Amino acid sequence: MRFRYLYTLCLTLFVAGFASAQNVRKTESFNSNWKFFLGDDSTANNVKYDDSRWRKLDLPHDWSIEGKFDSKNPTTQAEGGLPAGIGWYRKSFLIPASSKTKTILIDFDGVFHNSEVWINGHYLAKRPNGYISFRYDLTPYLKFGTQQNVIAVRVDNSDQPNSRWYTGSGIYRNVWLTTANKIHLPQWSSFITTPQVDHQKAEIYIRTVLPVSVNSKFKLKASVLDDNGKIVGSVTTTVKDTIIQQSIQVNNPQLWSINHPYLYKVKLQLLAADKVIDDYTTTTGIRYFNFDADKGFSLNGEPMKIHGVCLHHDQGALGTAVNTRAIERQLQILKDMGCNAIRTSHNPPAPELLDLCDKMGFLVMDEAFDMWKKKKSKHDYHEDWDEWHVKDLQDQVLRDRNHPSVFAWSIGNEIREQFDSTGVSIGRELVKIVKQLDNTRPVTSALSDADPKKNFIYQSGALDLIGLNYHQEVYADFKKNYPGQKFIGTENMSALATRGHYDMPSDSIRRWPKDGKTPLKDGNADLTVSAYDNVSAYWGSTHEETWKIIKKYDFLSGLFVWTGFDYIGEPTPYLWPARSSYFGIVDLAGFPKDIYYMYQSEWTNKPVLHLLPHWNWKPGQMIDVWAYYNNADEVEAFLNGKSIGVRKKNGEDLHVMWRVKYEPGVLKAVSRRNGEVVLATEVVTAGEPYKIQLKADRDKIKADGKDLSYITVSVLDKNNVPVPDANQLVKFKVTGQGILKGVDNGSQTDLEPFVSDQHHLFNGLGLAIIQSKAVAGEITITATAGGLKPAHLIIESNRIAFKLQLQK
Repeated sequence: MRFRYLYTLCLTLFVAGFASAQNVRKTESFNSNWKFFLGDDSTANNVKYDDSRWRKLDLPHDWSIEGKFDSKNPTTQAEGGLPAGIGWYRKSFLIPASSKTKTILIDFDGVFHNSEVWINGHYLAKRPNGYISFRYDLTPYLKFGTQQNVIAVRVDNSDQPNSRWYTGSGIYRNVWLTTANKIHLPQWSSFITTPQVDHQKAEIYIRTVLPVSVNSKFKLKASVLDDNGKIVGSVTTTVKDTIIQQSIQVNNPQLWSINHPYLYKVKLQLLAADKVIDDYTTTTGIRYFNFDADKGFSLNGEPMKIHGVCLHHDQGALGTAVNTRAIERQLQILKDMGCNAIRTSHNPPAPELLDLCDKMGFLVMDEAFDMWKKKKSKHDYHEDWDEWHVKDLQDQVLRDRNHPSVFAWSIGNEIREQFDSTGVSIGRELVKIVKQLDNTRPVTSALSDADPKKNFIYQSGALDLIGLNYHQEVYADFKKNYPGQKFIGTENMSALATRGHYDMPSDSIRRWPKDGKTPLKDGNADLTVSAYDNVSAYWGSTHEETWKIIKKYDFLSGLFVWTGFDYIGEPTPYLWPARSSYFGIVDLAGFPKDIYYMYQSEWTNKPVLHLLPHWNWKPGQMIDVWAYYNNADEVEAFLNGKSIGVRKKNGEDLHVMWRVKYEPGVLKAVSRRNGEVVLATEVVTAGEPYKIQLKADRDKIKADGKDLSYITVSVLDKNNVPVPDANQLVKFKVTGQGILKGVDNGSQTDLEPFVSDQHHLFNGLGLAIIQSKAVAGEITITATAGGLKPAHLIIESNRIAFKLQLQK
């Protein structure tokens, strides 16, 4: 009796301390006011270390992108030839005296890589994986009130080479500080599923792991809120175990889909004596999907092809430093093309990517590893595999499993254990880890050996979904070779292109290089690749070759094109000074290549008519003219008002072509359906460069110190016709409440730095990225170039209401 009385008294006093709190749990950004040093100093973890000369900055931060391209950098051409090394971060901060009874937690969304963290001189831990999110409890080592705390982070990316693509270096994702009560819901403790869904009702099932310190005096309340914040269902359960399972029925649910990505929130409240002592909100969606061995993929009962792309995690000139607007821009460009799915190649993504995919309506294949125990690069993750792969995979699944966008897990990409019996045992182990934490989604692995008799990962029998990389020649026979299995093209095409460059003739296909042993010797001297869809790596295909096959068969559920955007590193087919990839449908600066419009004509219902190439050539030169179109029966082309013929797509054709003797003037195309004009477009011969033009993707941005406006820079002649081969050096001046964050032009071989106030145009285009300051006002951008009329542009940066308290 005495013990029970004392416990009740203590519980009452504990609850009383939080009865008046408006927000029980507080999560706030911990990105501002850090100090950075590029180099190593073994004493920098000491509290009294003098960091007064260190650089001041805000996170996220990628120090590699600030460096110079150099073939001698140990990162090698595969990682873009940018510097890596070792860096230190330090931050001094206060924790209020009122938080003495609280728990203080720090979350790192990602640090590349080999991060080590100290708080007030106390060593916390090391996390080698640069793509995984992790949390530390700072509470035991903190000082409160007016006493300063010092956190120090050492980041070691000096073990080079360690990747096949550009990784970036530093605390390149967001950092968060959470203040919670001593008794609180653990990280990633809830698992939300929708086991029964139709258009009349849906069951939301919530499984929550509670802290071991709770007992029957506690209750857990779960509420489902619609997108207006209205509670549409709730349940309160008395705690009887550390695992609570709850179910809430939602009537007439709004189903999440790619065209209607409706989101709900599930709010969990831990109660003691009917007072909230912790709360935690998770975004979710109600949807169901299915893979069928004969019919392919369906979402909410509706058949659909997966129109996917693979994405690496860099943001071009911004490097890998996470910026929500930068990711959103990429996704908007892809959405407009008709893309509906993303494969996170080949690592756990930034949380912001998944949040945006939830919001914008993308399916996500969430991939874990590029290698297992067998290496691909000298110092890659194979060195950490034995100690860390279980923990890393568990954390990825726990973190990401509530996202409605995530529809499949991939345990690896082109894993070398495919070729020996360890692929069986490791494959089974990894699938078991995933299934223990999430049995609602299929698990696949991106297999590069398409022979089922030789592929040991396939022979493990553990995969729910057979993911094939390339080998499109076997897709038609998939049902025969893999009886009863379900197909997904996990990586396809590897077609190559340089935006705005065209080689004649265009009607023969080239494989560059022709095999894995022979360096490319007959490429272009300027390291370009024709933007007609007629060049690919030897292991892949042109875009049209594979899409025709995927399109044809219902049992082929869809594909992921390699890649959506060019990325830094892996510049097949050329050697240095090529430093970025040629694979993208969109170039590194975010400018679509011509093939973008083939996909738009195939993957969307909106009318498309795209004419290529530009119309500045040598007199008499024979030029191949292509048109991508849809929603029409035919296209007629005109040169200077004279018809050069009508073309129709026959059979499996995806474009039409004319071979024309060049003469300057106007090249026009008109698409018709049943004799009626659908669309008309034209390209015009440009004269001498006359002036600069600046166009912003958004002329109003948030004054939050993070938001971005992407400025397209072009050169026009006196008649306002874009000059397609403009390559002038453009200098930028930014005044007012913004800064010039980066510059680019989409060229795969340009060794000019991304962090600069000047940059050359490439094939008529350039990019300036403007970032707001935390103060509202106008931002003025001025662009100048020798011999050209300058351009001015004003961006409005608006004040917003800052939300300092966020649920995480």
